[in-house]
Amino acid sequence: MKKNILKSAVTVLAITGTLASCQNTATKTTTGQDSIVSHDTTAHTEITVTPVADSKAFPGADLKVASITSEKVGTDSAKVMVKYTVSNFKLTEQTAHDHHMANSHDGQHIHFILDNKPYAALYKPEHTVTVALNSEHYLMSFLSRSYHESIKTTEASKLVKFKVDKDGKVVQDVAVTAPSLFYSRPKGEYKGEDTKVLLLDFFLVNTTLAADGNKVLADVNGKQFTLDKWGPYEIKGLPLGDAKVKLSLVDKDGNAITGDNVSVERDIKLLAQ
Repeated sequence: MKKNILKSAVTVLAITGTLASCQNTATKTTTGQDSIVSHDTTAHTEITVTPVADSKAFPGADLKVASITSEKVGTDSAKVMVKYTVSNFKLTEQTAHDHHMANSHDGQHIHFILDNKPYAALYKPEHTVTVALNSEHYLMSFLSRSYHESIKTTEASKLVKFKVDKDGKVVQDVAVTAPSLFYSRPKGEYKGEDTKVLLLDFFLVNTTLAADGNKVLADVNGKQFTLDKWGPYEIKGLPLGDAKVKLSLVDKDGNAITGDNVSVERDIKLLAQ
């Protein structure tokens, strides 16, 4: 009887030791930064940020802003109409891919990013937006694959700074020369299978990234990843529920770069169904 009691006690201690070893910890990812490691009694989930390989190329893809016009609406607003010209790229066509990230059933499109707010996906080369009179704006536009990854070339993108005066007239400003970062993905809600792999994508203007130069600091649910190459990344391991992603431009020493478009944060949501 004493032997059985002793054997049971040892078993309990062994189980207790195993559970004690399953506490929240931090590990290193391929980026060299700490990542979240979340444990429960049935699963081990680690948030990772890694490069996406082999994106379909679109040589010669070209996006031009054909016109920006406006008209006054009421006493304090203006309706701004933007039209584009697209060459060597087919809007609404599906992009060939092998991964399992969220994909638009409506196909390839233009990302219309006004003042670094969540983008509008344009499947026709035009868009209308209402803004306040006496306001200043940055409009970042670029061609996007059907799974929302940007085509990262000068020809496939355009950054325009403009003002809307008191009469509702658009006045285009001088070209932007400051280093700028525009947030694209992840965005909004993800459901089911789409929650397993999220695209992390952004657009850079007037800067490059390098191990000994400027970088993008990606904060995913409070854990930081330093990105020294401009390209698409995938986020894996985010738990269901609300999440935050923040992207910031930093210099070679990790200091924040100042400017109008250098740091952006988004709230996203991951749902089971």
